[in-house]
Amino acid sequence: MGFKRVSTATGVAALTGVLLLTSTAPASADQVRNAQWPLTAYNAEKVWETSQGAGVTVAVVDSGVDASHPDLIGQVLPGKDFTGSGNPDEDNNGHGTGMASLIAGHGHGANGSAGVMGLAPRAKILPVRVKMAKNKIDTEGWGAGVRYAVDHGASVINLSFDDSLAAPGSSAAKAIEYAQKHDAVVVASSGNDGGTVNYPAGLPGVVAVSAVDKDLNFWSQSNTGNVTVAAPGVETPQADPTSRSGYVVADGTSGSAAYVSAIVALLRSKYPDLTAGQIINRLIKSASFLNNQGKKVPDSELGYGIARPGSALTMNIPAGSEEGPLAQASDSGGASRGSESSNQASKKESSSSGGIFLIVGIVAVVVIAAVAFALIRSRRNNRGNGTGSGGGFPLQGTGYPPQPPAGYQQYPSTAPNQGYPAPPGQSPQHPNPYTQQPPRQGQ
Repeated sequence: MGFKRVSTATGVAALTGVLLLTSTAPASADQVRNAQWPLTAYNAEKVWETSQGAGVTVAVVDSGVDASHPDLIGQVLPGKDFTGSGNPDEDNNGHGTGMASLIAGHGHGANGSAGVMGLAPRAKILPVRVKMAKNKIDTEGWGAGVRYAVDHGASVINLSFDDSLAAPGSSAAKAIEYAQKHDAVVVASSGNDGGTVNYPAGLPGVVAVSAVDKDLNFWSQSNTGNVTVAAPGVETPQADPTSRSGYVVADGTSGSAAYVSAIVALLRSKYPDLTAGQIINRLIKSASFLNNQGKKVPDSELGYGIARPGSALTMNIPAGSEEGPLAQASDSGGASRGSESSNQASKKESSSSGGIFLIVGIVAVVVIAAVAFALIRSRRNNRGNGTGSGGGFPLQGTGYPPQPPAGYQQYPSTAPNQGYPAPPGQSPQHPNPYTQQPPRQGQ
């Protein structure tokens, strides 16, 4: 059995894998299918009865996607190459094709029974090819690629790589903000060096994905911290046009991110009226720690749990706010979406308060004038009637101090918090959307 290893250093989190029977014999495509344990773990056949991702475009911003691979023929849309070669279907690395196969592969052969089957086999892949090399990725290129993907109909964007230059405020981070403002779900791998979650996964609003193995235990090389959910990422068969067999078995959060992108595609197909934030809400609230006992959300390794497509598609989950449970990126004015909403509410309250004061002032003037008139008249009447000096005028029952008009509803002094408050000591990156730990049944 031959080996193929690609660097997982910070800069580009590529795959580390083992070729299937490439040295002595061609790999059997149905061996590949039999090795796809994530499909079994997710009970994919049952999931596909509810959704297969039809009508959803997933952008794979990566090394390119080989549209001629037998497991992807007909699944790959015309995309764009940001490397300068002009061919987004060329993949000299194999990584992008692997991610595409996990998302929307349809296999091949009789009834598609051989090769890689993606978890969302009826979704379409939009290839966005960017420059990737050891320890380096073209930040400007992939940022432009994200914007391109959004403008060309992608509602899910898969970023299975690391880029330390994609910090908040960078052009790449602003591209992700652009995607989020245009209702796209951005999914990224947490990283494979055992450190903390890397960029772009660490950016606000991005679904950061760690990896679990066949036993659904946390993969020790996954990066930790602000993880959103976990998914299969160990010993996952993938398409790879650069290998002799056309396939590799790989370890890494790259694959786990691709599986979550596929789950998001299933959800967007099933629930087309939900916003990106509400889709993420379903993803999070249907996740579970399963056999990982003693954890509390959000866990630094598994986030809100292992993503479960069947549960995400079928559980009774309120839609929630349009922004969703994850913290949102700040805009150019420095306010998050939630803050922007609060500011708008405050402006409304200020405007309403100004109206109240105007009404109160007018009524007060009228009442004071009426009081003065009555007092003068009373004094004149008293002098005319010889009843002695005039007394004070009682305020009770006069409507003073003046009240707002009937039917007017007073605004509170501060806008109500309609988001997901973070518990004490918790990072605002992933506020806790739970009131209790999610159920653990099934997938």
